[in-house]
Amino acid sequence: MTPEPPLYGEPGVGWTALLWAPLFALAGLLAEWATGGPVHWLSWILVGAGLVLITVPWVYARRRYLSLEVTADGYRQGREILAAARIAEVLDDEEAPVGSRVLGGGWTIPKKHGEVPLKLDDGVFVRAWAKDPDALRAALEGLVRARTSES
Repeated sequence: MTPEPPLYGEPGVGWTALLWAPLFALAGLLAEWATGGPVHWLSWILVGAGLVLITVPWVYARRRYLSLEVTADGYRQGREILAAARIAEVLDDEEAPVGSRVLGGGWTIPKKHGEVPLKLDDGVFVRAWAKDPDALRAALEGLVRARTSES
């Protein structure tokens, strides 16, 4: 049985971010070579490897906590999973009460992300968020429509 493709998703960050470290080290190596001075091969290799080592946890954390996915079964925001049946309504931005809980476990919406207010089946208001809030809103509205048309 193949899993259904997501209606919408954001990975948080791609693993290609790890390529910046070796590219930075290569730029330093080429700068040394171009200026005619001594080229410190081993030092630049160690700089590149060290930067990759400190970037791996950053990429892992962003992929874990800033990723989201909307499927026919529900919505996953970071480590929090919300069943499709729990989403009663996707609200306009002005309809969200102040102090609504942010999905995904954070205190606030991350920088460079927009919010999508939701009303749950028990009357609780929560705030979903994404880099492209309009696409997330469309996917969640489609999920709610599909669920209500089945009923």
